Amino acid sequence: MNILFIHQNFPGQFKHLSVALASQGHSVTALTLRVKERTSWKGVDLIPYGILKRSEQSTHPWVLDLDSKVTRGESCYRAARKMKEAGYTPDIIIAHHGWGESMFLRDVWPSARMGLYCEFYHLTDYPHINFDPEFPSRDEESEGLRIRLKNINNHLHFDVAQMGLSPTRFQADTFPQPFRDKIDVIHDGINTRQLVRNDDVAFPLPNGQVLTREDEVITFVNRNLEPYRGYHIFMRALPRLLKERPGAQVLVVGGDGVSYGAHPPKGKTWKQIYIDEVRGRISDEDWARVHFLGRIPYTQFVPLLQLSRAHLYLTYPFVLSWSLFEAMACEAAIVASSTAPVVDALRHDLNARLVDFFDPDALVEETVRLLEDADMRDRLGITARDCIVRNYDLTSACLPRQLEWVERLASAPL
Repeated sequence: MNILFIHQNFPGQFKHLSVALASQGHSVTALTLRVKERTSWKGVDLIPYGILKRSEQSTHPWVLDLDSKVTRGESCYRAARKMKEAGYTPDIIIAHHGWGESMFLRDVWPSARMGLYCEFYHLTDYPHINFDPEFPSRDEESEGLRIRLKNINNHLHFDVAQMGLSPTRFQADTFPQPFRDKIDVIHDGINTRQLVRNDDVAFPLPNGQVLTREDEVITFVNRNLEPYRGYHIFMRALPRLLKERPGAQVLVVGGDGVSYGAHPPKGKTWKQIYIDEVRGRISDEDWARVHFLGRIPYTQFVPLLQLSRAHLYLTYPFVLSWSLFEAMACEAAIVASSTAPVVDALRHDLNARLVDFFDPDALVEETVRLLEDADMRDRLGITARDCIVRNYDLTSACLPRQLEWVERLASAPL
């Protein structure tokens, strides 16, 4: 088959599926912003497209999101027209449609089947908006209207797609009927052969100190350090946590930008805002045990998880982070927020300890309880890994189901 992937930052969530399809002998192509020149990656033909320049025009602020997606959709449409003129016709199109690129592709290839990576449908009731009272909507009356309009891109795709794929049930269940019935819940997959416990791991810090599993290490990981992933709650727990665990080393991974939610005041970062909030309650000696590592390469990230004696994870009701499952695969003992996406996979005292998202004292208390109880840590770590191996393993659970989903997509009625 000719299989076309659409992802502005390819491979993204398709890094395993696309390669597996290419290894089966399919002709696999990806249209992406990730490259500037046509190239090949692990058997996948990567074709670049560029965003079209547009003349300035006034746009209603509620539809800025749609305007951006239509611009990307038109850009991808014109690149697809050139591909068609060169003789390319896909049998199926697999798209992460969240940025709008695939909006008009079945206008180019009406006989191609389309499958969507359904990451999120924006709902307007609690807890999907106004979950965190610290960051209320700027205009509560109109916020729901603006959020509803963000789903226009979803609905435009529902009309042209045959099937969908979501990594978790929480994410799939945000989508409305009748399209919800077309969505299979299959996670992207966790490489549990690579992500394993390692008692001999060593992790060098920027200051030259080398940590091992003999050290008491607490880890907190975000793509970006921001309220959507509970960074403010974590930081407010930090002064007490450092006092109660005077030997602990705290490793914080994450960038200074914003992936989700509100932006900080101009010229500031959420990272620094909450450092400034708590720093006066932390001695210099204790602060020296907190290590902000920024974004680190995966070759350092895996050892960090293997080192963790307690891994803390907080999130709004939103897309679940890969890092949580990766930490579980490494048998890390987890303390996590009892928010909807988390309880899809975690159960209190079965494979994690769960706390209220907004309670920094509970976060400290559960973390201390874990650090003082090696038997509990081992039990939770073993059951956490078992959960990942049984339900989310790449080679035995997820990839075979993804490949079967592709086969069904290929024969889906138009």
